[in-house]
Amino acid sequence: MKVRDFRERRRELVEELVRGGILKNEKVIKAMLAVPREEFVPANYRDYAYNDSPLPIGYGQTISAPHMVAIMTQALDPELGNKVLEVGTGSGYQAAVLAEIVGESGHVWTIERIKELVEFAKNNLGRLSYLRRVTVIHGDGSLGYSVAAPYDRIMVTAAAPEIPDPLLKQLKIGGRLVAPVGNRYFQRLVIVTKESNGKVKQEYSIPCVFVPLVGKYGFKFSEF
Repeated sequence: MKVRDFRERRRELVEELVRGGILKNEKVIKAMLAVPREEFVPANYRDYAYNDSPLPIGYGQTISAPHMVAIMTQALDPELGNKVLEVGTGSGYQAAVLAEIVGESGHVWTIERIKELVEFAKNNLGRLSYLRRVTVIHGDGSLGYSVAAPYDRIMVTAAAPEIPDPLLKQLKIGGRLVAPVGNRYFQRLVIVTKESNGKVKQEYSIPCVFVPLVGKYGFKFSEF
């Protein structure tokens, strides 16, 4: 498929999400129009890049469906210049969408536990010149990344039984965190804001199903 065809299908998908009332935020609309999702999936899935569904990226992981990217990004509400932590890099697509929004004055740190996906994401982001705004880290995402903390926004793109405590500690006062919370087969999206006294306020949003967050504060390998 030609680049022009991918661009047209990207526009059609975004318009469909807007018509459906899912995609409402102008900065998220612009970011999803700007980031070529076909560059973040394995070659044999490129023709399906603009289907509104998750796609396999190997190692038992998936790239989220576009509607879920839209929902989570809007719930996170990143702003120009924000420092953002993403837990669960996958292929790097969500990090690229976040990088589009935070701009050159912001930065995204993203953590992935699977080494092969770290390299896949780096290659994808590097090919599109996002690595100046995105740092990809190999590690246990449930521990966060204290080196660059605190963060204005934290997005978790894998499910945990509860929100990992290290992530709450690394969130700035006034910051926001979005994560799927529940068991391995059913979760709800949780939106957390950190209040001026350091306490966290949790709001429960839509049902969802994500791959599990594996790590010290997530699911254990023994639970698989």
